[in-house]
Amino acid sequence: MSTVTIIGTGTMGTAIAGLAEKAGRTVQLLGTADAATPVAGEIVVLAVPYPAVAKVLAERGDQLAGRVVVDITNPVDFETFDSLTVPADSSAAAELAAALPTARVVKGFNVNFAATLVSGVVGDQPTTVLLAGDDADAKAQVAQVVTAAGLRAVDAGSLRRARELEAQGFLQITLAAAEKTPWTGGFALQAA
Repeated sequence: MSTVTIIGTGTMGTAIAGLAEKAGRTVQLLGTADAATPVAGEIVVLAVPYPAVAKVLAERGDQLAGRVVVDITNPVDFETFDSLTVPADSSAAAELAAALPTARVVKGFNVNFAATLVSGVVGDQPTTVLLAGDDADAKAQVAQVVTAAGLRAVDAGSLRRARELEAQGFLQITLAAAEKTPWTGGFALQAA
């Protein structure tokens, strides 16, 4: 049985830990203050706010080498909710991949709210986790966890698609913050 390490104990980290457990994986859930605890998972989920990624990399970058690293962040300016904080031709996931050249970075879970990961549905549709990455095996490993937990995984393409996923996450967050959609809802992908 493989291990999934989740760095971040907030609502998203806890929801993803529940999915991994439901999928039959051993889960290591680490808070950002647990820097002395070594990463055990073959898959490592960075379930921290985008500004905290730099600290995680400073403390654990060497431990992430060669692993599948899932970036769930949305680089939103949370003070203004007016823009993404990465250049328009880049993404948080691309920055992470550049900082971890031997890791296999996958963008995922960033367009999902924790409540829909826990419930398994968005409205009357199954929750879909969109995945982007350049390593097909890494995406397949993450998709296997998602589907074994009873959710749907869709390959959104290469890591270049992370830019669009982050824009979609940004839109969904701003709509929820403005109370135009609930934090328990969100966008759903209807299967063909």
